[in-house]
Amino acid sequence: MAKSRAKTTPKKSAPQPAKKEAPAPAKPVTTGEIRDLIDFIANTGLNEVSLETADLKLHVKRQPDQRVVAELPASAPSAPTSALPQAASTPPAPEPEPAATRPTVEIRSPMIGTFYRSPNPDAPPFVSVGDKITKGQTVCIIEAMKLFNEIESEVSGTIVKVLVENATPVEYDQPLYLVEPD
Repeated sequence: MAKSRAKTTPKKSAPQPAKKEAPAPAKPVTTGEIRDLIDFIANTGLNEVSLETADLKLHVKRQPDQRVVAELPASAPSAPTSALPQAASTPPAPEPEPAATRPTVEIRSPMIGTFYRSPNPDAPPFVSVGDKITKGQTVCIIEAMKLFNEIESEVSGTIVKVLVENATPVEYDQPLYLVEPD
């Protein structure tokens, strides 16, 4: 009797799939964090940023600052400055004020967005030139990312000048009103 010897090789176990760990629950993004991101984008000069998390997809795009300059030939009669074209996104520069007898304070935009003087198109403006305002009084609304933010005055006084046209874009820290403080 012949003995047959069969070679046996140890069986290799099938590769085990890697254990998937459950992702840590993402904390929801707060409005403050979104505002901080918008402020950061404004201060860096970036024109477009995309951010995507499990709960949020955010795409911010803004128009780069544009200025239109019209040059007249030297032989042409000078045209009034108001006749020169201006970019739609650039508000007109404020006119120089004569030296005021009393100092004025600026109410500035705390964010980037669209400036509205009234709560809706049919309503009167929150404040107008000559109106007395108090600290904490709503003076306008700035829309940012479909959120309407009421902007309150940080000073009491009289509105001397409105520096921004209704329904126009504003930048962070842009002057909105001149106020003669009480």
